[in-house]
Amino acid sequence: MMFPSAFSSILVLMSAASLALGMPLVALQTRDVFVPPVLEPTAGTVWVVGQPELVSWDTSSAPVNITNKVGRIMLRKGGLTTSVTLADNFDILIGQITVTVPSVEDGDDYEVVLFGDSGNFSPPFTITGA
Repeated sequence: MMFPSAFSSILVLMSAASLALGMPLVALQTRDVFVPPVLEPTAGTVWVVGQPELVSWDTSSAPVNITNKVGRIMLRKGGLTTSVTLADNFDILIGQITVTVPSVEDGDDYEVVLFGDSGNFSPPFTITGA
């Protein structure tokens, strides 16, 4: 069945209007993903359970508009991120935060993972209970 040309024209206009209404009315601000390198802990660092330790990262190349400025630091062991959160809900631009070393099994294959826009790992380091 063929549609009358007036009906077809209306369908075309309605489609164009729906596309126009779906477009943003203001320009969106460009945002960048920020993946700051972890500076501390370094390879060879030894953390002791229960002690305060500094985690730091380089913010010198931070873009003006960061997609996610809310940071989280988690513990990673043996190549897998654990459920242990060392710090949460901080501004990623502060560049450092002190954490308390959690009670975990001794090992030399721990890393911290800094989340914000993206995850970035420290080099492997050691955690010991003594």
